[in-house]
Amino acid sequence: MAVLDINQVRACFPSLKSGHIYADNAGGSRTAQAVIDRIVDYLTNTNAQLEAGYSAMNSQRVVEGTNVAAELFNAASLDEVGFGSSSTMLFENLSRALENDIQPGDEFIITYEHEANNGPWKRLAARRNAVVKYWQPQPVSAENPYSVAYRIEELLPLVSSRTRLAAITACSNILGSVIPVEETVKALRQRAKEQGATKVEVALDCVAYASHKRMDVQKWDVDYCVFSVYKVFGAHNAAAYVRSAALRTSFTSIVHDFLKVDDKPYKFQPGGPGNELVYGASAIVPYLKSLTPEDDLAASFDAIAKHEQEILTPLLRFLTDAKQFDRGVRILGTGEIDFSRIPTVCFVVVGQNAIKSKDIVEAFQKKGGISIQCGYFCAYYLIDNLRPKLDMNDGVVRISLVHYNTVEEVEKIVDVLREVLG
Repeated sequence: MAVLDINQVRACFPSLKSGHIYADNAGGSRTAQAVIDRIVDYLTNTNAQLEAGYSAMNSQRVVEGTNVAAELFNAASLDEVGFGSSSTMLFENLSRALENDIQPGDEFIITYEHEANNGPWKRLAARRNAVVKYWQPQPVSAENPYSVAYRIEELLPLVSSRTRLAAITACSNILGSVIPVEETVKALRQRAKEQGATKVEVALDCVAYASHKRMDVQKWDVDYCVFSVYKVFGAHNAAAYVRSAALRTSFTSIVHDFLKVDDKPYKFQPGGPGNELVYGASAIVPYLKSLTPEDDLAASFDAIAKHEQEILTPLLRFLTDAKQFDRGVRILGTGEIDFSRIPTVCFVVVGQNAIKSKDIVEAFQKKGGISIQCGYFCAYYLIDNLRPKLDMNDGVVRISLVHYNTVEEVEKIVDVLREVLG
């Protein structure tokens, strides 16, 4: 397995030159210089309406961005990929396009994860008199009630003959846990077949997954998938995959009715996608491939995963050691250090000497030089349903790392935590 050249990696991100430690990457990654260059180039040299007649280059550049998104998804066709301003907006568009294919009594299975892949389906269910069921995470440690995880055996009983859609999350932006997508979808579809369900589609949220691991919508057998480009080293937009069969047979167009878009992604993409941002995204795959000699996405993501385990280890070991446990520190999710977990770590400090999450973040702010965050991070119902109940106005502390973070940076974070926790 190739090893990342961390100096080469960091040189690709101009904002890292300041020495500031960015440890809230789950909220948005740094933007690669190559992405910035392409956005500036587009706006400077090819900023015109697509197919305007006097320049074909701008249209080709948008195609280049779509090519990259398709490669990241491993989509079968460019016509399965569209863009939007955010993952939340794209999921809302998907739900609107799906509306006429939903019948009263149809059942949706959703999680308590980020509301982007929950809210649109709850609203659709309300409009169409469908039923919402919840796949709830359960504690895996008797000592820590917040050590919750999703288990397939608790998903399958929710499947019935009326199951129409399962909206799941490949990786939690709170728990840091990675769901085995292929295994989960296979088990879900098998149970649906046994129950006599006639049409089951899967909507997958890869927002917290895509910067850490390689996506593969074909291998996973999912119908819809969304990720945020701005969390994968690009600019502030998002990309969606819609399986071609779903695009043709499940969706009704939500764009101008005179447009012939029955088998095109424009069917769920009202208006322009932000052409300069789409072209900027075309730099992401070349950047990722440059990380390893193989010039291959799989090799690069393997190297990323290995490095991320190295930076996760000192942080998670500190927060889960016996001294911190006695102090009242409780991790959300599991404490194992392995490839089923990304370096996104949330925790609270409870008990007789509890510390507010906001006070911990404020201590970092006063120190300066390190950015972490607290809150519920749009996974409101996941945190609100934890027991013992947490203060939703205070939330949890989140430290989220990616492959351009270093062990030395994590050691500095741990030093501040050691001082704050006392």
